[in-house]
Amino acid sequence: MRIMIITVAGVASRFSQSIGCPCLKCLYYKNDIKESLLYHILSQNSEIDKYVIVGGFKFEELERSIHQYFSQFYDRIILVKNEMYEKYGSGYSLYLGLNAIKDLNYDELVFAEGDLWVDEESFRRVWETPGNVITCNNEAILASKSVAFYYDREYRIHYIFDTTHSLLEIREPFQGIFNSGQIWKFSQKDCVQKAMAGLTQEEWQQTNLGFIQRYFGCLNQEGYKIVNFQKWLNCNTKFDFDKIEGMK
Repeated sequence: MRIMIITVAGVASRFSQSIGCPCLKCLYYKNDIKESLLYHILSQNSEIDKYVIVGGFKFEELERSIHQYFSQFYDRIILVKNEMYEKYGSGYSLYLGLNAIKDLNYDELVFAEGDLWVDEESFRRVWETPGNVITCNNEAILASKSVAFYYDREYRIHYIFDTTHSLLEIREPFQGIFNSGQIWKFSQKDCVQKAMAGLTQEEWQQTNLGFIQRYFGCLNQEGYKIVNFQKWLNCNTKFDFDKIEGMK
């Protein structure tokens, strides 16, 4: 079984500010719902057995839209509500998504943040690459918008992100630094469960990188593959969203 978790619970204040009103970013479009980030990512791979969508902000609108516009995916969608989306960080949405599938037997699990646009070929490579997968992109690493990862002396992986979008800091020598594609594939359910059990309640209330670091941080270089996205956008604002048309 192949499962994909997509988190779309956040308020997306920067995106809403850019269009002048509160907006559920994953459903935004100009002419057709198929332009939306959520529809795009759901339509990328027909072989996914279950989609777990974790919402929070404007949850009722999300629920209505899925009923109305996403009928071709509806029987594969598990919709989860994050009641704490304003109080807790993105890690709690991931926790709820993982908890929703804890009793399912799956072979591969992909987690994607819901404000991304990735070209179909790059997304397909995530699924086709055997084993665990981390992703990166070719954009400049900026503290204002990037999730980054670096290799330490022993090529162990470390993720860094600033929730205030101000500065990134590395306090040790490193071998290389990359801009994360913010999509990950986990191929070992027992390691997923072990990583979940290793996090405290307080850690789950912070960013989703707590779980990502727990899972991938203990693996050596042979324990995962890297997929480099050729066409990738993190849609923080409407200006970012408008770039999509030129990338198709």
